[in-house]
Amino acid sequence: MDHPRKHPIRGRGAQSGALPLRFGLATREADDDWRDQIATVDGPPVKLRTQVTEEHPRTILSFNQSPDIPFDRSINAYRGCEHGCVYCYARPTHAYHDLSPGLDFETRLFAKPDAARLLRETLARRKYRPAPIAMGTNTDPYQPIERTYRLTRQVLEVCLDTRHPVTITTKSDRVLDDLDLLAELAKLKLTAVAISVTSLDPALSQMLEPRAASPRKRLDALGKLAAAAIPAHVSVAPIIPAITDEFMEQILAEAAARGVRSASWIMLRLPHEVAPLFREWLEVHFPERAGKVMSIVQSLRNGRDNESRFFERMKPHGVWGELFRARFHKARRRYGIDNPPLELDCSQFRPPAPGGQLQLL
Repeated sequence: MDHPRKHPIRGRGAQSGALPLRFGLATREADDDWRDQIATVDGPPVKLRTQVTEEHPRTILSFNQSPDIPFDRSINAYRGCEHGCVYCYARPTHAYHDLSPGLDFETRLFAKPDAARLLRETLARRKYRPAPIAMGTNTDPYQPIERTYRLTRQVLEVCLDTRHPVTITTKSDRVLDDLDLLAELAKLKLTAVAISVTSLDPALSQMLEPRAASPRKRLDALGKLAAAAIPAHVSVAPIIPAITDEFMEQILAEAAARGVRSASWIMLRLPHEVAPLFREWLEVHFPERAGKVMSIVQSLRNGRDNESRFFERMKPHGVWGELFRARFHKARRRYGIDNPPLELDCSQFRPPAPGGQLQLL
C-alpha cells in the first residue's frame, strides 16, 4: 500500500484507492470529479467523482445459511455505499468486481432499478415461504442515491402490498422519507428499523462516516420513528476502542430519552481489505494513538486484526471484551432500554399472482 497521505481526503472515508486486491487484479486509482478535492503527495489536487452504474441482475433476494446471524434473506438494491464509513465490513465485496474496496467502494456505485419487480417475481413463486427480509446488511438502503432512485421505497411498497415482513438498518435520517409506509407496516407488525450511531462528536463522525447523517440527525430520526409507533432500535456500532467507546453510555441515554427501548452493540470488525484501510485511516487521523487502538483490537480478536470464525467473529474476547460488554449492559439497565422481544408476523403474507399482480381476495 502507498504511504499514508500527509493530508486527509476530504469527504471520503478511505484514504487510498490503490489497495492491493486479494484476487491479483489491477489496482484502481482515484479518478476525476465534481465535489471533493484531495491533496496528493506530488502535483495538484485530485478530484473524486461519484459514479452510478445501473445493473440488471436476475434475482434480488439473497439467501444465506450463516448460523450466527438472525436472518436468512436480504435485499441490497445498491452495491457500494457513498456514506464512506472507513470501517465498513462490506468493502471487500467490491474486490469481486475488479474494484478497490477503498475509494472505489464509496465512489463507484451500482443501482438495481429492477429490485421491486424482481422481488414480486420471487414472492410469487409457489414454493416461496415468508420470513423477514433484511435491508441494510451490506450497503445502506438510504445512502444519498436513494433520494434519486427510490429503490428502497419501491421494495417497501411491495412488502406492504404482499404483507411481507421487512427490517431496515441504516445510518441515515432519510429513512423518514418513508415514514408513511413504515407506519403502515408497523401497524401490521411487519417492520422494525435500526439506526446505527457510532459517536456523538460530529467532527469525529465526519472523519469516520463522511457522508452519513450527523449523530444528532440519526438520534432525532429514532425519536420520530418511536413517536410513530414504529419499532426503533439503536445500534451502538461499531465500537472502536480508544476512538468511539467513550460515547457508548451517552448514546444509549440520548436514544432512551427519545423513546427507544431496544439496543445492541457491535465491536469493530476488520475483515480482509478493511484492516489495512482502517490502519491507514488511523495513521492519517490519529497517528498518536494508532498503536494503542490496534493493540486493543488485537486483544479482542485473539491476537489478530480480525476473527472470521462463526460464533467468534461477533464476540469480542479478553479483558477488554468483558469491560465493553459490562459497560453496555449496565448502561442499558440504567436507561431502561429493556430490549423487548419483537416477532414480526409472517402469517399475513399474500403472494402476488404470477406476472407481479396481487391475487384478488
